[in-house]
Amino acid sequence: MTTRIFGAPHLYIQGPDTLERLPELLSGLGSKVFMVADPFVAERYGSRLAELLGPSAVVAAFGGECTSAEIDRMVGLADSHGADVIVGMGGGKAIDTSKGVRIKRGGRIVIVPTIASNDSPTSRLSVIYKEDHSISEVRLMATNPDAVLVDSKLIVEAPVRFFLSGVGDALSKKYEAIQCVNSGATNFYGGAQTECLRAIANHCDVVLRRDAVIAANDVRAHRTSPEVESVIEAAVLLSGLAFENGGLSIAHSLTRGFSVIPALQAFLHGEQVGFGTLVQLAMTPDSYAERDEFFQLLGELGLPRRLSDFGGTDEDAERIAQVTFESSPYIRNFERPVTAAIIAGAIRSLEQH
Repeated sequence: MTTRIFGAPHLYIQGPDTLERLPELLSGLGSKVFMVADPFVAERYGSRLAELLGPSAVVAAFGGECTSAEIDRMVGLADSHGADVIVGMGGGKAIDTSKGVRIKRGGRIVIVPTIASNDSPTSRLSVIYKEDHSISEVRLMATNPDAVLVDSKLIVEAPVRFFLSGVGDALSKKYEAIQCVNSGATNFYGGAQTECLRAIANHCDVVLRRDAVIAANDVRAHRTSPEVESVIEAAVLLSGLAFENGGLSIAHSLTRGFSVIPALQAFLHGEQVGFGTLVQLAMTPDSYAERDEFFQLLGELGLPRRLSDFGGTDEDAERIAQVTFESSPYIRNFERPVTAAIIAGAIRSLEQH
């Protein structure tokens, strides 16, 4: 019997104005701080970050894509500073770049997301892209982040599209965890899924269906609320724990194929994954009622439901299916054999919905 394994970040803190706790967190982790920040973050919050981090810290503006070259550039800057703690602040790609720096250098790491568009903040994973924005590889830190600091006031300042993307990403986790369990796939720690994981994945789904529509309206008005806090937690913490401890399946596999289609590269990860979950349900035996219900839910949230919503074509469906089948490490985490033709057929079937 496979050993059950469950992993998580050491500390997770969420709420309004939690950014103010950054000095307190860092004081116990290291003395020389190197921050990888989105250019927007560095510009908008630069003076406040200088106050919080102190004069010895360095804030480096992320170049825009999480490539091997960009990680190496940041490693060089961190080395010249003699950094002993890395901070990643911004969106998913800036965060993944900071993780790439930690993978190469070691030391401690704190993650500060400024949008809730995906579940990257809590995980060990760093998704590396090529210069053409297609996915190259996934690298793993030795451990999860030392701390994840989520300031909900920053999250609600961002456009609601990012918030809804996080919902789309998180909605996949229940369905992908089920497929990983049913197919006997191990999780990202190389172990079997725990009962705790199953409870987390299911409750993540419950929270999103209960609160996401109300929370999105609050974010449009740039205000926090109990519903907003619950959805942020679901999209960042519950979703992150669910995918890393459960595993990924078809919904995330499709991002490999999506990444080679220029028309789809402008869409956010969670927008793609929400659609990928629909495709997975279209491929799942006896799940047509669930597919129809999920199709309606994405419509209520304003998330894409057909390849044509992304500007994709029938020809793109073939290429997405082929690239996904050939390159995704998660494609076989499914309860039935998968072929490129089955994937393409499921994508096409949604156009007629």
